[in-house]
Amino acid sequence: MAKATRLARAALPALLALLAGCSRTEKPVEPPRRAHDPIPPASEASIMAVPVDMDASILSRAIEKTVPRQLWTINRHSDRCIQPQRVRVFGRRLRVTPPISCTIVGTVTRGAIRLRGEGGEIVAELPIRAQISARDVGGILKGETATGSAMAQARIRLTLGEDWSPRGTVRLRYSWTTPPGIDFLGQRITFTDQADERLRPIVQRLERALPQELRRVQLRRQVEGLWRDAFRSILLNERNPPVWMRLTPRRLIYDGHSLTGGRLRLNLGLEALTETFVGPRPSDPAVTALPSPARSGQRERLRFFIPVVADYAQLEPVILRALTKRSERPFELPGLGPVMVRFEKVVAYGTDGGRLAVGLSMAAQVQAVNTGGTRGIVWLTARPVNQDGSATVKFEDLALNGTSDRIRGDLLIQLAQSPAITALIAGALTQNFSDDLDELLGKIKRAIEERREGDFTIRAQIAEVETGRITAYGAGLYLPVRVTGQAHIDYRPGRSGR
Repeated sequence: MAKATRLARAALPALLALLAGCSRTEKPVEPPRRAHDPIPPASEASIMAVPVDMDASILSRAIEKTVPRQLWTINRHSDRCIQPQRVRVFGRRLRVTPPISCTIVGTVTRGAIRLRGEGGEIVAELPIRAQISARDVGGILKGETATGSAMAQARIRLTLGEDWSPRGTVRLRYSWTTPPGIDFLGQRITFTDQADERLRPIVQRLERALPQELRRVQLRRQVEGLWRDAFRSILLNERNPPVWMRLTPRRLIYDGHSLTGGRLRLNLGLEALTETFVGPRPSDPAVTALPSPARSGQRERLRFFIPVVADYAQLEPVILRALTKRSERPFELPGLGPVMVRFEKVVAYGTDGGRLAVGLSMAAQVQAVNTGGTRGIVWLTARPVNQDGSATVKFEDLALNGTSDRIRGDLLIQLAQSPAITALIAGALTQNFSDDLDELLGKIKRAIEERREGDFTIRAQIAEVETGRITAYGAGLYLPVRVTGQAHIDYRPGRSGR
């Protein structure tokens, strides 16, 4: 008896220590470090069509001033207006009439000039009319008059100098539809041999006059205004979240010209860096000097990123609702059987290494054990991942720790490790991103279909959407989406203030 008493006294401190350990609340585990890194801007290079229109009448005026109405006159004497006539007698050709002389006089004039476009050329059509008379034909005829007509085409191709000064090269085509001539004694006398000689200097004068007339439109001043105003930020989405696209021009590409409806259009392409920002309006980029016109065979192509950003404060209730709905039925854990869980709070934020931290405050009760249950908080960190082209989110490199108010606190860890819990969180995030992506794409499509920005009206069409890789930043969970399409900018200087 005495021995048993001594053993009980010796075991009492150990028993008290064990009981104290069972009732003690463990020291809370420090949550993962909260990251504060911003979402970095994403950039692409784009080429946008920026045509510059001019009144085509400047070309008509230049040609009207350069090409006189009366192209040339004719006044010359010819000893052989009509060749000698011969007949064959007894096998020999005998001349029966001598050569007939005459004086040729006349004028060649042009009509009103008509302009049209044909491919990359501007065609100026000049109707030509010749009126020619033969006087004193061999002293026999008092005079004979003939008319003829031709359609001359001045085919103009414009180029731009390094200083944006327009220049023109001219090729002349013409053909007599009715060559001017006189029928006399079975002979046809024509007078078209001077056309090449007379029209050549007119073409040379026209090539010199065109640049002088084109300078009147002050093309460089227009292009400098376009270049300067293109350094700007464009609002793509006003809120939830605010999204901006910032343009930083790199070069202007000249891709020829066209003539339509009385307007001469210079086809320019603006190559610019397109950066996408989330949040407040970014500062406009610094304006650089207008570069010389570039030449390129690249077609217009708009490319930019749509940042689909999930704010962590908005994700928390989404995750909690999904977990709460699932907790209406028990979770099955190996070796423990059904476990009823009550989720009380969810905390989410970005942590180090592009990982997502999720804190789950919950209470759990194993149905087969009649105890008061276990409650506490478990911190789950994982790296969110997705495949290129997909908004489906999964988790890799799962790490857990947590605290509870009972010795069976590892029950919460087992629950948090359960595929059912991680699948619920991933599913909630996936649904959120899919909905947000569809909504944001709809907003941006409507915003860029036609958007006025100062002197610009921007029209764009989205052709392709490509999803990038998801990353957890301090500012939010970020899914980059690359958008490609075509963009056309209508520039009307002076239409509105910036």
